[in-house]
Amino acid sequence: MKNKPPEPAEVPTILIVDDTPANVAVLADYLEDHGLRIVVAQDGQEGLSRAEFVKPDLILLDIMMPGMDGFETCRLLKENPAILDIPVIFMTALTDTSNVVKGFQLGAVDYVTKPIQIEEVMARIGTHLSLRAMHKQLSAKNLMLGQEVETRQLAEEALRAVSVEQRSLIAKLQQAHEQLLQSEKMASVGQLAAGIAHEINNPIGFLNSNIGTLQDYIDTLFEALDSCGDAMARATNREEVVARFEEVKANAEIDFLKNDIVDLMRESKEGLKRVKDIVQALKDFSHVGEANWLEADLHKGLESTLNIVNNEIKYKATVVREYGDLPPVRCLASQLNQVFMNLLVNAAQAIIEAGTITIRTGNGTNGWVWVEICDTGSGIPPDIMNRIFDPFFTTKPVGSGTGLGLSLSYGIVHKHGGRIEVQSEVNKGSCFTVHLPVNPDLATGPG
Repeated sequence: MKNKPPEPAEVPTILIVDDTPANVAVLADYLEDHGLRIVVAQDGQEGLSRAEFVKPDLILLDIMMPGMDGFETCRLLKENPAILDIPVIFMTALTDTSNVVKGFQLGAVDYVTKPIQIEEVMARIGTHLSLRAMHKQLSAKNLMLGQEVETRQLAEEALRAVSVEQRSLIAKLQQAHEQLLQSEKMASVGQLAAGIAHEINNPIGFLNSNIGTLQDYIDTLFEALDSCGDAMARATNREEVVARFEEVKANAEIDFLKNDIVDLMRESKEGLKRVKDIVQALKDFSHVGEANWLEADLHKGLESTLNIVNNEIKYKATVVREYGDLPPVRCLASQLNQVFMNLLVNAAQAIIEAGTITIRTGNGTNGWVWVEICDTGSGIPPDIMNRIFDPFFTTKPVGSGTGLGLSLSYGIVHKHGGRIEVQSEVNKGSCFTVHLPVNPDLATGPG
């Protein structure tokens, strides 16, 4: 059976370089009968020119030719980058080892001996055309793979650029969130400022009054002491001194002053303590200088927040505390205090005339704790329940709120790895429960 070359999509071209027309004619006719395109050159120089012009798929090259022999022709072929990869099969009667080795050293892929056996030539051509076709396919795939790699590299560079931009945007968003959080905190404290000022002004007012009264008492006491000294200087006997002292004591109301001074000092100390407590509550609430995650006492945070919002609550609601035994919680304490303040103020504002705000705390499971703030207020209508955590959503009159309190509270709790649950019934009240992991880094499962 004759070996036929493969049938690629394009007809393979064979360049025959031989100075013997009879050999060329027989070989060309046979190859054309087998569906190959044949190009002929009669010497080495012509063969080089036609190879560069036609770029055949394979070259059959005679060694013994006048002028430029096959070896030189092959050497020049392989020095030309445009055609160096075209396979060359030598046709030669020189079958000694040195000539065969020289042919391979110059770049030939095979050789056939003269006189030529047509079927042998056809078999070798078929083999090398198949190899040539596979080489072209491999080159094409390598080129395609290179393009894909380049495309992928460009895509990866684009993704890296997008990633850098995203990180920059995330950092800017985080900074904006922190600024928004601080602005909301200041806005919330600003809304409560009048109440805080009232809470401070009350003790300051009676302290001022007490100090004025104490000044009058001290002046009276000094006058009494001066009168006693004058009486002692003028008196001629003990009875006269005693009588004068009793007169001065009665006129100055020494017994009353002694009792009232004690009361004034007690009231003044209580007033100063109240002012100190409010200032300390403001400090505890804001946690000035504490920007890191630290272990904090949630009950202490609740109490400092209650002191801050006291004026907002005390005229409308009674606060009931049902505290459990909580471990220290790793958190950003000032941010959680912001959550507690938002929930407490909302609870107070939900109460129309008088009601109760109940604060409960307790331990969950898997290293979680919870804080529940319930009110007996107006409740939340079902149709807006799914919107209460949306930014800027508020049911308060214009100018009475920013609409960011619950949204920021939700974000703060989520940042701590926790969640907020809400239960509400119209005209009966609402309960907001904040679930928090004791340590966000070690929490396992829901609490």
